[in-house]
Amino acid sequence: MLRRVLLGMSRSPQIKKAVSAMPVSSGIVARFVAGETAPEAVLATEKLVSNGLNVTLDHLGEDVTDLSAATATVDAYLELLRKLSQAGLTKNAEVSVKLSAVGQALPGDGEKIALENARTICHAARNAGTTVTLDMEDHTTTDSTLGILRELRQDFPETGAVLQAYLRRTEGDCRDLAHAGSRVRLCKGAYKEPESVAFQDKRQVDKAYVRALKILMNGTGYPMIASHDPRLIAIAGSLADRANRQPGSFEYQMLFGIRPEEQLRLAGLGHTMRVYIPYGEDWYGYLVRRLAERPANLQFFARSLISKK
Repeated sequence: MLRRVLLGMSRSPQIKKAVSAMPVSSGIVARFVAGETAPEAVLATEKLVSNGLNVTLDHLGEDVTDLSAATATVDAYLELLRKLSQAGLTKNAEVSVKLSAVGQALPGDGEKIALENARTICHAARNAGTTVTLDMEDHTTTDSTLGILRELRQDFPETGAVLQAYLRRTEGDCRDLAHAGSRVRLCKGAYKEPESVAFQDKRQVDKAYVRALKILMNGTGYPMIASHDPRLIAIAGSLADRANRQPGSFEYQMLFGIRPEEQLRLAGLGHTMRVYIPYGEDWYGYLVRRLAERPANLQFFARSLISKK
């Protein structure tokens, strides 16, 4: 119940305004968000890469409703890619892009605008020596996002996809995307979705995750296991062994600020371990989804509030 309330909060402009204005909020934000600017994001990337980790960076923002904001997001990614390249980090760092942040939700030609903006970012990423992964958002955008992915992959086949295990459709999407050259990040899902399209029970979601992961591991693509769950990480390792996959033919992914010791442990075993680094001023929706995922995150937030009073 608490998780559903928090996910509802993630889209509340009134609560967003109140939380964003709280001076204490910086304490919790600093744990999960690398900063508000590209230089801060690059600095966080340098630290992680120096410890043998890989990175994907997300310029925070979603549900853009005007063209100028979508253009500003594209410009932010171009700046980030320039700075990553200048720092010599693009061998170990890619970028993740939400299509709703680059125009997908705009009326009329939103999908076309998002495609062209994503194409611009993909071109800059390739020139910088790295890649792009398209983040997945709520279920109403899934078909559009996968359609844009297909268009992008005609010119940029290295573009990664994200699938959310809690959606009932995801096993079919995994079968479609488990082909050679296809990079697929599998996560549980972090949006409030109706029962008609998504599993609600944690056990059901976990089982759906394993079913989807089996498809990806037994395919010819490149699975990216986005989970902090120790049990699912262990299952992923077993599935990789059964599929005769060697380290480097798949990777683990975790969020910035969550289970950093486990990130280092997996990297130390020779696995590719990629950390998802969010940055930017529009951190509210992202933060609330992180709080909803684990009670420990919410407890950390509460302690931060109390300690700053």
